[in-house]
Amino acid sequence: MTTTNARRGFAGLPLVGFIARDSNVIFYILVIALTALVLAVKTWGLVALALVPVVFILLLLITRG
Repeated sequence: MTTTNARRGFAGLPLVGFIARDSNVIFYILVIALTALVLAVKTWGLVALALVPVVFILLLLITRG
């Protein structure tokens, strides 16, 4: 699959197609993600956010037995 075929395939998807057609949207999404990360750190703290994946893995290990 070449790059043009991949872009045509992605262009058919509702949300991903919009991002694939317009290259400036990627920068907007990066700014939104960075802003969300900064607000999450400001609200809950860096330690709490760093422990989320650890607790998630522990919960998965507990449920597996």
